Amino acid sequence: HVIVLGHSFARKVALRMKVYLVLWLIASLVVPGLASRNSVSLTKSYTKNTAELTAVQAQGCGKVSDELCNVCLQFADNAINILLNIILDDVVVTGCGDLCGALASRTNKLTGEVCDILCVLVGLDEFIKIIQKADLDPIYYCELLDVCAINDHGDAKITNTSVVPKSGPQGEFDFTMLFTTVNGTGTGELVIEIDTLDGIPVEDGEIDCKSPGSYQVGWKLNAQPNPDCDPTQGPCEMWYPGVYNVTLAVCYGECGSKHPHSGIYDEVHLSFTITG
Repeated sequence: HVIVLGHSFARKVALRMKVYLVLWLIASLVVPGLASRNSVSLTKSYTKNTAELTAVQAQGCGKVSDELCNVCLQFADNAINILLNIILDDVVVTGCGDLCGALASRTNKLTGEVCDILCVLVGLDEFIKIIQKADLDPIYYCELLDVCAINDHGDAKITNTSVVPKSGPQGEFDFTMLFTTVNGTGTGELVIEIDTLDGIPVEDGEIDCKSPGSYQVGWKLNAQPNPDCDPTQGPCEMWYPGVYNVTLAVCYGECGSKHPHSGIYDEVHLSFTITG
């Protein structure tokens, strides 16, 4: 038997293959290592605050689809808010080229090209609906585009946590979290949040999906003032002596998200003390 694909279906298949090819090339050539959004994002976000948390070990699913998901997340981080502003600014949009061209003019050519491919894949109207529906949630956005894995039967249980030293002077503190999953997880976050005494947020998150098994992830915190921090440019974390409360969590989707395919698998609380 010969199966003849309808024109629209065959076009969507071809576009999806093009999406995978382009995103794979971007993952390989432009943004390698996106599977762990930890030390890079945290260093960029908190260099001024000296929150030098760095993930030191994490195990992923190791599939090509994870690479594509992470590239989509990178695109979403850079583009969703800008795309929303373009839509709200009543920019005249008659096709994907207009919308993504406006995005490229506000970002760069590569971001515009990825936008155009994703837009053509689902159609302009659906693409705009997904942007609005995602509500600045990159994981949900990429799930709606069918790029990131969904597992509504997933699970995770934190089995052990530690911080070394438990108490000590300003300097390096090491955090470790072990967890297991029986059914695997959907795309989600591994998160550490530290409540500082002066209220400056210090947190880090890695986005990944996990196959059934046991995993360990660790973070290093350099808890001492950054001599290069300029208080006129932003708050500087001073790491005052006292007790610091810490939250470690394994989440389905973005931690705290109210969107579908989201929730907290498990979280634990611990603390450490800076003595001076």
